Amino acid sequence: MRNSILTKREKEVFDLLVMNNSTKEIALKLSISEKTVRNHISNVMQKLGVKGRASAVIELLKLKEISL
Repeated sequence: MRNSILTKREKEVFDLLVMNNSTKEIALKLSISEKTVRNHISNVMQKLGVKGRASAVIELLKLKEISL
């Protein structure tokens, strides 16, 4: 099994994000704060070297880290 660039939590956040959940909805579903959700998204964008959630989602799809 290949290593993921995402932590388990980052993957959970992006799996919910691609299902059209808002930051607030993701926070509620994962029982974490909205700020923590935004931090996870920012961390992933930084890892990928992209600006914006949409670019991060596109890269993660290309890398097969997440699926639709």
